[in-house]
Amino acid sequence: MIFEYDFIAIMGPSGSGKTTLLNILSTIDKPTQGSVFLDGRDISKLKNRELSKLRRDKIGFIFQDYNLLDTMTLQDNIALPLSLNGEPAKTCIAKTQELAEMFGLEKHLNKYPYQLSGGQKQRGSACRAMITNPEIIFADEPTGALDSKSSRDLLDCLSAANEQRNATILMVTHDAFTASYAKDVYILNDGAMKCQLTRGKSRKDFYDRIVDMQASMGSDFS
Repeated sequence: MIFEYDFIAIMGPSGSGKTTLLNILSTIDKPTQGSVFLDGRDISKLKNRELSKLRRDKIGFIFQDYNLLDTMTLQDNIALPLSLNGEPAKTCIAKTQELAEMFGLEKHLNKYPYQLSGGQKQRGSACRAMITNPEIIFADEPTGALDSKSSRDLLDCLSAANEQRNATILMVTHDAFTASYAKDVYILNDGAMKCQLTRGKSRKDFYDRIVDMQASMGSDFS
C-alpha cells in the first residue's frame, strides 16, 4: 500500500518483477488477476478513455530515456500536459517557471533537448511529470543514464519535491545510492515482496543497510 506523500523505491534482482509491478501500478499494463486502487478507485477496470484521463490528470511519469520532444523547447516540453488540458498560456508559463526554478533549469527553458545535458533533460522530464500536480509520480530507473553528479542533482530535486510540494513518488531502481533517497525501500524477489527497509535520520546509514541487504541476497540487482 502506498500512502499520500510517500517516497518509495522498488528494488530486486533481475527478473524479480520490478518493471512488471511498475507497469501495472502506472496503468501501462493491466493485471491478469487482482485489483489496483488509486484514490479508492479500482483503476484495473477502467476503459481506455477513462485510463487516458486518469493518466493525464492523476499520474506523472519519469522515464529513463527522458522522452522529451526534440522539436519543442524545454519550456514547451514541461508545459505540454497543461497545454493538452487546455490551460491558458499564462498559467502554463507561470507553473513551468516555478518548477524550473526548483529544479535549476530556469536558464535553459528556451533551449531544445539536443542543447541540454542528460541531467538537465532528466530534470526537465521530472518537471513535466509534476506540472499537473498528479496524485502519484512513477519513475523508471530515473538515474540509469546519468553520471553521479547529475544523479545527485536529480535526486536532491525529487527529495525536495516530496518534502516541499508533497509529491508522492514511486521509483524502480537497481542502485543503492538512488534508493537511499526514498523513505522506504521494498525488495522484490520471484514476484513477491521479500522485505521492507525504512530510512531513519541518516541517509548514509540507510544506504549501508541497502548495500548489506543486496549482499545478503547475493543476486544481480539490475
